[in-house]
Amino acid sequence: MNRLVLPFTIASALIFGVFLPKEVAAQTTAKDLVGTWTLVSVTLEQDGKKSDLFGPNPQGQVTFAPSGRMSLIISRPDLPKFASSNRHAGTSEENKAVVQGSIAYFGTYSVSETDKTCAIHIEGATFPNWIGTHQKRFFTISGDELKWTTPTTSLGSGTALSVWKRAK
Repeated sequence: MNRLVLPFTIASALIFGVFLPKEVAAQTTAKDLVGTWTLVSVTLEQDGKKSDLFGPNPQGQVTFAPSGRMSLIISRPDLPKFASSNRHAGTSEENKAVVQGSIAYFGTYSVSETDKTCAIHIEGATFPNWIGTHQKRFFTISGDELKWTTPTTSLGSGTALSVWKRAK
């Protein structure tokens, strides 16, 4: 009897212990995206060249609420402080550095589990041209890492790859 049970046990362990987890891992759902993520990197590929869009150690956070609302903020870690200590009295250089070194937006989102995209409807943004737009982000989640691709950037061309880790 044990000779019959052993092969069945081994086969079951292989099927459920090896094949099933890989299948389950590939099935990313909208629930997997829900939560707060902290930024690891943003790489811009433009005209065949890659660069760190917000510097080598960008700061940022994106939150996806179960209600379908989202918000994002990214900034360079080396943004200049305003000499006047008044954000309404920044110099042209200070204002330019902040605009070019940060992005923030909020709105609603939905996930297509079939094509692994997150559709974002931007209601408000620090880049006014994005307000009222619908954008798609192609994404993957592996453990506590989220990667998404933005095919059109606020720079007019290029593709940005953002890497995030789940906030603890």
